[in-house]
Amino acid sequence: MAALRGPARRLLPPGGLAGLGLPPRRYRYKEKWAGTAPKISATRLALQNFDMNYSVQFGSVWPSIRVSLLSEQKYGALVNNFSDANRVSQELELLNAVDFVYESQKAAWHMQWDSRVEGVRGEETAPQETHSEQLSVEQTQAPSLLSASISPNIKCYTFSKGDVSRFPPARPDALGTLGYYLLDAASLLPVLALNVQPGDLVLDLCAAPGGKTLALLQTGCCRHLAANDISASRSNRLRRVLCSYVPKDISADVHITSWDGRNWGELEGDTYNRVLVDVPCTTDRHSVMEENNNIFSRKRLKERQTLPMLQMQLLLAGLLAARPGGEVVYSTCSLSQLQNEYVVERAVEVAETQYNISVHVEDLSYFRRLFQDTFSFFADCRLGELVLPHLTANFGPMYFCKLRREQ
Repeated sequence: MAALRGPARRLLPPGGLAGLGLPPRRYRYKEKWAGTAPKISATRLALQNFDMNYSVQFGSVWPSIRVSLLSEQKYGALVNNFSDANRVSQELELLNAVDFVYESQKAAWHMQWDSRVEGVRGEETAPQETHSEQLSVEQTQAPSLLSASISPNIKCYTFSKGDVSRFPPARPDALGTLGYYLLDAASLLPVLALNVQPGDLVLDLCAAPGGKTLALLQTGCCRHLAANDISASRSNRLRRVLCSYVPKDISADVHITSWDGRNWGELEGDTYNRVLVDVPCTTDRHSVMEENNNIFSRKRLKERQTLPMLQMQLLLAGLLAARPGGEVVYSTCSLSQLQNEYVVERAVEVAETQYNISVHVEDLSYFRRLFQDTFSFFADCRLGELVLPHLTANFGPMYFCKLRREQ
């Protein structure tokens, strides 16, 4: 009505435009369409993706995993053997934390001893020769695989299941060396599975930010350690970690590079006794919690789609870098079968068909028995082992699989 003035306005009935059966002009509008699709956050997109895929993969277990991924993560304290390790261990024990590696090995020894005693009692009526022969065989089997096939000298303290206490930040000693490194305790399992032995040549193919590299150094077994990461900025972060935790004479022996790991088989083929391939992945916990550097952001769609191919190429490079008889551990912090078992299967197939390299996938089921009091494992992995986040033990996810290059 504001547009009608003078005589035209006086011609309207008392009800104005409404009296003519027309709606008031001010209520008329033109529907507008957005120029772009509505923005969905990367964390929400990740959760939608996981709901669609993992609900099928894990079935009724997925809701428990989901709520755990969205809850506060649990950490472990990796003791730095280059500091005053005894003092640090005592301080952590005063917090009611326990060294889960030591406790697991101790439990394994007790189980082994009990089984031996039961075996001896069960054979008391057997002939003397058979009894002696059996004892001899049992003695040659010690120590058992449960405690012998893991990397030595690694100490990591965690709080018991259901205890959500936090570790305080590590304090430097008189020389400025930090006493422990906080990390997801499940990320130590690939290092333990690598079973590093004295004098080994070791390659950490995707080393940054440095937690697993630091754990490898704690073993005291690496005759030479090569730590590579294609990102120069992440490699610099790795250097800072080593500077804070490792004496200069030790860190100077770590060969840090920023090469494309996919080419390592061509650079140093048939060289290493042990190779750790902790590949880039969807980092599931980070993807549902943090917008920053989230692989589910729209601009990283192509990168996300090509991840399994990149992971397979890196694992294949690790297999080529290992010497015959050498061992390789592949790991991710993802729940996805496409990034875990399927990558392992494809890499083994390519190694055999294109490079005539025979690869054996090791059985790691003893890890489930060894560390069942600390972590929640998925029982239905076809290859390797998978730690599931669980509210009472909110570590992971962490997938790891051990492969041995045949002679």
